[in-house]
Amino acid sequence: MKLARTGYYSTGAALAVLFLFPLLWSAYASVRTPSGFGLENYARLFTADGGIRPHHVLNSVVVCLLTVGGTLLISTLGGYAFGRFDFPGKNALFLVTLAILMVPYATILIALYVLLGWVGLADSLLGLSLVLIMFQLPFAIFMMRNSFEAVPKELEESALVDGCGSVGVLLRVMVHAVRPGIVTVSLFAFLASWSEFFAPLIMLNSTDRFTLMLAVVNMRTASFGAIDYAALEAGVTVMAVPCLVLFVLLQRSYVRGFMSGALKG
Repeated sequence: MKLARTGYYSTGAALAVLFLFPLLWSAYASVRTPSGFGLENYARLFTADGGIRPHHVLNSVVVCLLTVGGTLLISTLGGYAFGRFDFPGKNALFLVTLAILMVPYATILIALYVLLGWVGLADSLLGLSLVLIMFQLPFAIFMMRNSFEAVPKELEESALVDGCGSVGVLLRVMVHAVRPGIVTVSLFAFLASWSEFFAPLIMLNSTDRFTLMLAVVNMRTASFGAIDYAALEAGVTVMAVPCLVLFVLLQRSYVRGFMSGALKG
């Protein structure tokens, strides 16, 4: 037993070091200067030509809020319908939804860009958010359906007996019961939208609408081929901090939601 426990902790520690090393190295490189240590690299990141500006951070925050909110709203309603109701074609429709996961999203970005142009949403944060929501929905609906199916039917039936309708059951009872699943879906949607590069690269043309990821990459190519690696490491650290903070704060709910939803499926 002790040997097995030792192997378990050793493996966990080795994996933690393996995954944390790149982040720690970026943080170290971001404060390393020719004269020692300091925040000079961060100053250049926010002041140099082609560097990060406040509106880049605001753009990323807006995209994340729209993506998380849209994904959560649609996946909650869809997961509730798939998990608690029976209707013709339910299983076939759910399989079609999951089949979207097998389509490489990069292959349809150009078509989506053209489509957004037709409806007047090209080169807009709202259009980009709609694209990111579409990419997140198959997994999110899968997680929410399984989370709703894990809730005992007696809890729903007691609410129906008390006079709640389907919407009332969802808002007053079911949403609280599947809170770990909601946290999991929200966290996945945030991480995907915050760190997404390829979709903003295709969907956004105006530099004033660039997200934080595009701004950092643009800084890399804006100095006539001279790459300021220290400032880039500072940019990587700035982008990683919100993800780490959210994951640490929500890790308990995230693990519970992921395990309950995935194992039920």
